[in-house]
Amino acid sequence: MVNSQIVLSVEKISKIYESAESNVHALKNICFQLRKGEMLAIMGTSGSGKSTLLNILGALDQPSSGKIKLNGIDSNDIFDEPRATDYRRENIGFIFQNFNLLKDLSVAENITLPLILQKYNSKEIEQKVNEMIELMGLTKWKNHRPVELSGGQQQRVAIGRAIITTPPIILADELTGNLDFNTSTEVLKVLVDMKKQFTQSILLVTHDPLVATYADRVLFFHDGQIIDEYHCSGTGDIEEIMGKFQNILGKKSV
Repeated sequence: MVNSQIVLSVEKISKIYESAESNVHALKNICFQLRKGEMLAIMGTSGSGKSTLLNILGALDQPSSGKIKLNGIDSNDIFDEPRATDYRRENIGFIFQNFNLLKDLSVAENITLPLILQKYNSKEIEQKVNEMIELMGLTKWKNHRPVELSGGQQQRVAIGRAIITTPPIILADELTGNLDFNTSTEVLKVLVDMKKQFTQSILLVTHDPLVATYADRVLFFHDGQIIDEYHCSGTGDIEEIMGKFQNILGKKSV
């Protein structure tokens, strides 16, 4: 359930990539808030700034200007190591399109990694991993390696790994991009269930209007800016989102 508590505030974030030939304005004064338990979808064409935004929110890249606040506290110190690593470990769970699982580790071992990094003891690790594997419906595949799993199963492992330490924010980049329709639907339902159970806030980048319908709110990006917003209601969402996305496709970059 979405509540009024603001987990993340993005205030006038801009990103300029400078080169000898020209400067590229990847993000231009981006402002929005992410609330506790909210799933926020980011939609836009290639080059609209979606991935740049995720990289900044995950402290993988640094903005040229602007502020990020975590629970109302300025967090502009997160972009320098070792603070960046601490910030990601304590606050962020990542889910990627290509799963990014370690191929030589089993399902259980992949999910265990964040707990090891946070120095949980062995008893806690065993309990938490077994509970997560059961929640993800992966008990039969606990000792299998990623190559032995379907795409949907691999993404379940990736989701389990991302949420095992219950970070307040999940960043998901095209998490259904390599999955078919039925598997995508299955994975999205798992993500929504986990969001409800753990009251986590999710920022989901997607180009698929159907995926965006699972969100509570959608921000539409074009040319590095937020140009529209839609609050999902469950009725007519797909038509509204497709219409707004088609408007973006019809725009020319300036």
